[in-house]
Amino acid sequence: MYARRRHQYFAMMGVCIGLFVLAWGVVRIWSVPAAVGMCLFAMVIPPVAAMVANRRGPEDRWWDDPSGDPKSDEWWDELDGKKRPRS
Repeated sequence: MYARRRHQYFAMMGVCIGLFVLAWGVVRIWSVPAAVGMCLFAMVIPPVAAMVANRRGPEDRWWDDPSGDPKSDEWWDELDGKKRPRS
């Protein structure tokens, strides 16, 4: 899952850079408003790419989910300041 999100992120960022380069290298010769529109569209891509890359997948372990290893979970709870009742 991580690799797929990473590939999507780099693809989106490549499209963003491509739009900027095409807008000011090629399109501005014929139409400055079209080049500005392309850049405005390209401005939206990086935040969306960051959301795509950082979203949690169904198999991803979240920061507070137990791992299944009692010793590790106890250690992380101690670091987080959570005290488990001792039995």
